[in-house]
Amino acid sequence: MKRKDMIMRKALKITGIVFLVLFAAAAAALIYFSSTFPKVDPASDVKIQATRERIERGRYLANHVTLCMDCHSSRDWTRFTGPLIPGTEGRGGERFDHTIGVPGTVYARNITPYNLKNWTDGEISRLIATGVTKDGRVLFPLMPYPNYSLMSEEDIYSIVAYIRTLKPIESSFPDSELDFPLNFIVKTIPQPYVARKAPDKSNSVEYGKYLVSIAACADCHTPREKGEFIKGMDFAGGTSMKVPWGTVRPANITPDMETGIGSWKKSDFIRRFKAFASDSSMGKVNKNEFNTIMPWSFFAGMTEEDLGAIYDYLRTVKPVRNQVIRFSPFEEMEAVR
Repeated sequence: MKRKDMIMRKALKITGIVFLVLFAAAAAALIYFSSTFPKVDPASDVKIQATRERIERGRYLANHVTLCMDCHSSRDWTRFTGPLIPGTEGRGGERFDHTIGVPGTVYARNITPYNLKNWTDGEISRLIATGVTKDGRVLFPLMPYPNYSLMSEEDIYSIVAYIRTLKPIESSFPDSELDFPLNFIVKTIPQPYVARKAPDKSNSVEYGKYLVSIAACADCHTPREKGEFIKGMDFAGGTSMKVPWGTVRPANITPDMETGIGSWKKSDFIRRFKAFASDSSMGKVNKNEFNTIMPWSFFAGMTEEDLGAIYDYLRTVKPVRNQVIRFSPFEEMEAVR
């Protein structure tokens, strides 16, 4: 009996030691991981001169290209395209969660001076370009900072100058929470920002590519599988997105003649966007009727020159035949089941 007790105690002791070793190894790995990632440079000590030109450029970008005001404001989803609700610019609060495919619960933050008053220009600039906050937290790339990292330094400075002019709005929301293991994986996404200049507008194709990149068009218009873009399907559309009124799917915007925009003239393309420049184009939408998350009312404010450059670039991408059913209301979804 004593021998069995001794063996038992020895086994428990060995098990305890193994557990402690594993725990110590895991703790060391976690400390190493946390001290290594994210791999970005410290925020710069830049002080951005808020010239009128910068503020206006930032206003244009934040409202009509990079769409900061889309997610960080409130939108009226009882109307077509969900136009911005005046007076909510930058207040944050939009919730993204499992119901729309987000692996966790993410809240758009308040980006008015109420919340950013203690942030330096360098900290805001780094956040836009890398997704890393002033205290080192990494954002889920629902905010498309991998795309914003392609933005010129001057355009980033312009956005910072503009959001400094927003009306301070007092608001606070719960912290965002990502599912395991994404809460760790997300820390590996940010990359150091490399300062660059925007292409010259005289090169319409390259400037259009720049606008498409910083507007993150591919994020919606390129289908994914297990979180990764499907190779060869760039801008072919079709990704299913669950929304409260059904399922919507972004269009094929490749130059395919039958299923994309291959038959569109540049004037058709520009007219499509400008059609949503008036308030009357955004009428009331009833339950289960087609509505779109495509922020037409925001993009409608782009200049015809910039829209034309986007068209010129999209004409250069590979045509992909992919017929997209843009909307399935809940009634149809239930019938299929």
